[in-house]
Amino acid sequence: MGPTTRAHFVYNRRRRRRRGGRHAVEEASDEEQQQMDSSSSSSDEEGDQEEDAEASGEDVDDEEEEEAVAAEPAPKQPPAAAAAGEKRGRRKGSITISLKKVCKACKRTGHQAGFKGAVYIDCPMKPCFLCKMPGCHTTLTCPHRVTMEHGVIPAPKRNANTSLDYVFQSQVKGKIPMVKPKFLIPNQLEHGNIKFHQRRVTCLEFHPTKNSVLLSGDKKGLLGIWDYVKLHEKITYDSVHSCILNSMKIDTTNDGMIYTASSDGTISCTDLDTGIGSPLLNLNPNGWNGPSSWHMIYGMDLNTDKGLLLVADNFGFLYFLDRRSKTRIGHPILIHKKGSKVTSLHCNPARPEVLLSSGNDHYARIWDTRKLEANSPLASLAHGRVVNSGYFSPRSGNKILTTCQDNRIRVWDYILGDLQSPSREIVHSHDFNRHLTPFKAEWDPKDYTETVAVIGRYISENYNGVALHPIDFIDTSSGKLLAEVMDPDIITISPVNKLHPQDDILATGSSRSIFIWKPKIEDELTEERAKHDNSSDDDSGGDSGGKNKKAKKTRFTHAVKGKGKSKV
Repeated sequence: MGPTTRAHFVYNRRRRRRRGGRHAVEEASDEEQQQMDSSSSSSDEEGDQEEDAEASGEDVDDEEEEEAVAAEPAPKQPPAAAAAGEKRGRRKGSITISLKKVCKACKRTGHQAGFKGAVYIDCPMKPCFLCKMPGCHTTLTCPHRVTMEHGVIPAPKRNANTSLDYVFQSQVKGKIPMVKPKFLIPNQLEHGNIKFHQRRVTCLEFHPTKNSVLLSGDKKGLLGIWDYVKLHEKITYDSVHSCILNSMKIDTTNDGMIYTASSDGTISCTDLDTGIGSPLLNLNPNGWNGPSSWHMIYGMDLNTDKGLLLVADNFGFLYFLDRRSKTRIGHPILIHKKGSKVTSLHCNPARPEVLLSSGNDHYARIWDTRKLEANSPLASLAHGRVVNSGYFSPRSGNKILTTCQDNRIRVWDYILGDLQSPSREIVHSHDFNRHLTPFKAEWDPKDYTETVAVIGRYISENYNGVALHPIDFIDTSSGKLLAEVMDPDIITISPVNKLHPQDDILATGSSRSIFIWKPKIEDELTEERAKHDNSSDDDSGGDSGGKNKKAKKTRFTHAVKGKGKSKV
């Protein structure tokens, strides 16, 4: 073997040794990776078992789990893997993963608040979500959930033996019938327009002259017109506004025009036949310059006697518009705290010059528009939190109904009396405003006694394991729950509700869909009782002779893209 050949031999042998050592390290690392994979898979299985145990209601003790992990012997590792592990340990600290769940309400461990199926679980560190009162009870055991009239105290007689009380008793109250008429609850789902809107429904209005026409607006600014008797006769206009349509009013002198208010800061007058709109007011003529200067319009109402359109923005200012000349009158007037949103406006039906406003500054205020000045309300009605809405009673205008986000519906029986405190506070579940249209309690315009109100509910009821959110009919004179309307086919919340001014019909906006409710007739009730009796009698052999009529089916229509839609 020559010197050159010997040198090549030594070089190749050293090369093989280095390659073999590298392969040993790689094999060790492969074994380590396999062990890590096996340990991670076992931990994933343990985590899945823990989640299954929590879902089934079994308790998992964190301390016992930590003790078991500490008692386990460490797995044996090859020397190379151990050395690699020591190097990694010197470079980084150990990572600890906690499987404890954190409550979203109080940010503590050991419990969770929110919905579990159809049941709402309270945070034990917070007051009751329903009544907002601290104590040792939760929403499930709250007395207001069992009986809504719990804690409601009848209003004392105010201003007795005064001239104002004498006028009220002789002139106003004398027109209200003492015998309460039979009230029919629209509790039967009649029609449904599934996904009629592109985004959630924000407002509803019945046409004043066309009884079967329903107008609706959504979060995207779309205006919908639906004849629910003809079912498939519907049309939408998506060029009226560019974002949330918050309020709409129909001109009674010209029922073919509708006024709409939007969060884009504009008031539009739109022809219902053509969809062509003309802007009456634009509070953002220079476009978007940031949220601090962007005006949004929520409250709006019509004073038909004076031909005025009243609108209010999110900075607390009130604007007057002449609907005939379509121009602004005067300068804006501050009616709520500067920088706070005015959520609603309502003119008194008996005295249109009297205005009721509600806002984010925790107040509802009464104004005289004939001598309107800043910081000069006739009365300020204090609330606990944001006031979603405020309405005068629909006939006499002597009562006030407000909805506040502290889960309270407040009623004032007499606007000329002592308004420092409400006549009644009714606890009701509507404290949720995120990703939902705000809940608003509204009077029944057909009720001569001015006592019935309708409002959707946030906390659900358990219906065979399904969470249903009913629509409540409340007697505001006593706080009693007259009825709760729900259907197993509707599992979404219905925050927007409107009662028909002449017929016993209820329209509800639930997510992107619209539903029409009517009362169950006596034939259907008798049929249900007979069907229940037949189903309970197992020996009768089912239907006797097939004489029972089939149950009335609900008619639905589905909004298909490109059909029944008009763009201008």
